[in-house]
Amino acid sequence: MKLFKKSLCALLVGAGVLAAGVASAEEARLRAVSAFTANTAFSRPFEAFVKKVNENGKGLVQIDIIGGPETMPPFELGNAVSKGIVDMANVPGAFYLSLMPAADALRLAEIPIAEQRENGAWEYINELHNKHMNVWYLARTADQQEYHLYLAGNPLEKPDLKGLTLRVSPTYRSFFEALGASLVQTPPGEVYTALERGVVQGYGWPLQGVLDLSWDEVTDYRVDPGFYTVDVNALVNLDSWNKLSAEQKAFLSKMAVELEQELAANVDAQNAKEKAGQAEAGIKTITFSEADAKTWLETARRTGWEQVESQAPPEEAKRLKELLTVQN
Repeated sequence: MKLFKKSLCALLVGAGVLAAGVASAEEARLRAVSAFTANTAFSRPFEAFVKKVNENGKGLVQIDIIGGPETMPPFELGNAVSKGIVDMANVPGAFYLSLMPAADALRLAEIPIAEQRENGAWEYINELHNKHMNVWYLARTADQQEYHLYLAGNPLEKPDLKGLTLRVSPTYRSFFEALGASLVQTPPGEVYTALERGVVQGYGWPLQGVLDLSWDEVTDYRVDPGFYTVDVNALVNLDSWNKLSAEQKAFLSKMAVELEQELAANVDAQNAKEKAGQAEAGIKTITFSEADAKTWLETARRTGWEQVESQAPPEEAKRLKELLTVQN
């Protein structure tokens, strides 16, 4: 870890951006890293956010994206923004669970981010990020799309994963394990090769992004229904945030809400486009029977919250479940 920090600091100095925080009395300049490769599904919204901030925030706030996973291992990004090695990160909650175990609940949200901002969920989630990670929870840069199981080779007839070795992230580890799968955790950049070599027979991934990464070339099936909800989050180091003026904070907060609104307005069309693209690329859809779909989704929900409750402080898990789920 020390070697990683030393190498990254050298990179930032070489890029002439290490003296970040506030570039001048008037303009703040923030350094950002994304956990995802540039111009792919879960980096594009953040890139669009940065572009809009930079266009509208001249003389007030500017953001420099200094890299993606080629610059920093994705699972180190939460630690980097927490310690101020970078000022901003575009990263899923699953990638920083060692710092904030309760972040695992974000994927289990049954209400969109707009409603979370209304019912107190966003405020509570921000408090937890402040407390555990020394970051400000600025925006959700991906929302309202589900994860799916994708398979190479033989189709799946029922929600039974015995005999399959699947690539996972912490997001769906407990779910796939409960259904009998053997698990391999890798960064997204290693998925194609793992499938191509037969190391794994499938993987979990959201609806969007498969085509961007050319995984359709080694994928035969998508399993429906989808489960959980994608969370990718724009985080700001809390010390960097606190250096900003009230005007700068208000501007970034306004830009964040506008981003979330734009994503919500376009997500249905984008999801439909992605399904059509996958079908055109030859990915067939496996649709479970009503009974099997119920088992699939109930298992996902149960194991998801069991995982949160096993690793997060009990009061945090309880409060997040109250705020993020639809109470029956």
